Amino acid sequence: MFPIYKKELQSFFYTPFAYAVAALFMLMFSLPMASAIAHLDGTNRFVFSFTEMFYSVVLYSIFLIPILTMRTFADERKNGTEVLLMTSPVSVAKIVIAKFLANVTVYLFMLACTLFFPIITSIKGEVVMSQLICAYIGIFCWGTMAIALGMLISSFTENSILAAIIGEFLMFVLLFVDNFANSGFISQFPKLQSVLYSFAAQPRFAYFSEGLIRLSDIVFFGSAVICLLAWTYISIEKRRWNRG
Repeated sequence: MFPIYKKELQSFFYTPFAYAVAALFMLMFSLPMASAIAHLDGTNRFVFSFTEMFYSVVLYSIFLIPILTMRTFADERKNGTEVLLMTSPVSVAKIVIAKFLANVTVYLFMLACTLFFPIITSIKGEVVMSQLICAYIGIFCWGTMAIALGMLISSFTENSILAAIIGEFLMFVLLFVDNFANSGFISQFPKLQSVLYSFAAQPRFAYFSEGLIRLSDIVFFGSAVICLLAWTYISIEKRRWNRG
């Protein structure tokens, strides 16, 4: 499993890809921070709470994470290297986990780059550490779920651009399904509303951004990651058996 993990990391860091994605993430991160600084009150002291800022980052990440995951399996099929991968002595489960861990490692690299902002803020302002830590945990949980979803979509097609577009659409649905559930039409059907709301990620992330960690939210994101990776395994395994 480790050779595949290493190969995936090399494909990210031995090319400008990982650094370009990290730079875009930094840009997306800087926009809400610049807006917050621009609206400082007369105290001229910036309180780095993340409550609103990370909402913007999560929204922007909908367009960025699919770019990170779109090549995971799609490029393997397009370049014809999937056959070599599937005939290797490594099991499909280990292949999926190795690719997932590689994507998560790149995502952690992106998050590590954003530590620049609270460090700079702490020099001239105030950092609310409880919200800072919880918000990072929340956006990590959201990111891992989005990565697992992106990998699943990538396993369905050899077109990486199509995988990115579908991934962005589904992540948008996941983020705003609670708004749809609270609409006037859906509210007429309480049971359907309850089912839709159980899939909502935004209200769960809200607790993290406010400095609260609930076991139910961690279980939600963890269960979503496990289910999505299991479906990815089934998708790859099915294609492996179809090849004979």
